[in-house]
Amino acid sequence: MKRRDFLLRTGAATLVSAFPLGWAKAAEGKKPRVLYFTRSAGYEHSPVKPLDGGPSYSDNVLTKLGEENNVEVVCTKDGTVFDGDLDQFDAIAFYTCGDLCNPKSARNTPPMSREGKKRLLAWIAAGGGFVGFHSASDSFHSKGGQNVVQKVEDRDPYIQMLGGEFIVHGAQQVATMRVTSPEFPGLEDAGNAFAFNEEWYTLKNFAPDMHVILVQETRGMKGKCYQRPPFPATWARMHGKGRVFFTSLGHREDVWDNPLVQEIIKGGFGWAMKLIDASVEPNLKQATPDCDTLSGEL
Repeated sequence: MKRRDFLLRTGAATLVSAFPLGWAKAAEGKKPRVLYFTRSAGYEHSPVKPLDGGPSYSDNVLTKLGEENNVEVVCTKDGTVFDGDLDQFDAIAFYTCGDLCNPKSARNTPPMSREGKKRLLAWIAAGGGFVGFHSASDSFHSKGGQNVVQKVEDRDPYIQMLGGEFIVHGAQQVATMRVTSPEFPGLEDAGNAFAFNEEWYTLKNFAPDMHVILVQETRGMKGKCYQRPPFPATWARMHGKGRVFFTSLGHREDVWDNPLVQEIIKGGFGWAMKLIDASVEPNLKQATPDCDTLSGEL
């Protein structure tokens, strides 16, 4: 995968980042910190399962990417971290599942408190960066039917922040991601579309102000839940003053190892941490005009 320097635009001035994907700014002399939270109060995905009692597969991937780009990555499943100082982090990333305030979890890890959830959302709205992977969209579900698109005000506050909500998935298969924002960091070498084997999520409750980056192409996919028009699968949006990036990718370990996916991950983090600027003008209806048309059967 070819790496490119990225342009940081500030007013009329244009600067070339000295680091891959602009993860770090040398002039600030400060090593950015990322909190990677992987508590599973529902199904625990294999990329976040500890390996031989140590870090998980995705922990290792993100830590290595951080080391290569002068970023410290702190990995935890302890929900009490959100009762502490969140300002020590430049971005918070989730690969989570279920109601994270539920005391029960896959590994009996401490839950996030209800106040901790409020503190996280307030921190993002005040200017923090958030990155969500895969089942981050399967966390804190909105009330109501699975096959119902809730009004924005009726969605869980976390879902309102994230910009989309998991419904269900079918069998793993090769499917296509269509690129709708080729200038977003990490997508410069992706072309118009790409395909690989993955567990593809179906999603709903899309934020009307999101900037769609990748679209799930559903034509030809096997499974009743995919019999619907194309819908967003990776996006960016502003939440107050904060930057939110989400990708539904990441179920499989080989997806985490995919060079293009790693470029997308680095680009998402770079933008969320305000180290790279990019246009995130809302384009939901232009990119996926019928995304709220759900499958009749799940």
